[in-house]
Amino acid sequence: MQVLEKEISLSIIISSGGCTFMEITWYGHSCFRLTERNYATVVTDPFDNKSIGYDSLKLKADIVTVSHDAPGHNNVDAVKGTSHVIDGSGEFEIGGVFITGVQTDGGGSGRKKGKGDSVRNTIYVFDYDGITVAHMGDLKQTPTQSEIESLGTINVALVPVGGGGGLNAAKAAEVISLIEPNIVIPMHYATPAAKVSLESLNKFLKEMGLSKPDAQPSLKLTRSGLPDETRVVVLEYQSS
Repeated sequence: MQVLEKEISLSIIISSGGCTFMEITWYGHSCFRLTERNYATVVTDPFDNKSIGYDSLKLKADIVTVSHDAPGHNNVDAVKGTSHVIDGSGEFEIGGVFITGVQTDGGGSGRKKGKGDSVRNTIYVFDYDGITVAHMGDLKQTPTQSEIESLGTINVALVPVGGGGGLNAAKAAEVISLIEPNIVIPMHYATPAAKVSLESLNKFLKEMGLSKPDAQPSLKLTRSGLPDETRVVVLEYQSS
């Protein structure tokens, strides 16, 4: 099934062209660090490695965001030097970074809420001088149209693809087709370092009609270097 009207391709390197760039680094599960010179550093969804796997986090950041109150997403004590912890919806401007938190119920348009249901997820959009990065958090289903509109234009989407509490491969492809980012970075999938049971990255790539690329240690990009067609970038998880 064709999930995107525009072509999807795999990306290995996006050149910074010698200019100031933002850098996205993945530390496993849903945890990323976003950095750019002269701007606040953000860490998303720090995890408890005793529950999730991977190496123990030893990161520094100005801002920590928590999408979902669970051990895989809320270990804020693992990040040092933090002046701001954001764990819900709202609009924020910190250290030159504009942050928008859009709350979902974790189930979006395809989920029926039951009595006493308190499932919550927050999607965060980070605007670094015109480059927008959306961390989809623990999203389980397709967001509603209202939620999608609240996100605005997305350049880079950090998308769960391995199920197990987040989007599975098919749902991830559906969400990507709706938000149409320039770049997709998959997260929250099975790796040799993960303790939790998740689907493989290959299942998502197959859903997108792609073969597995060589992973890269981080993504460095500039506004002028964004691709016109949606590209999937696979990152290696790093030790902090």
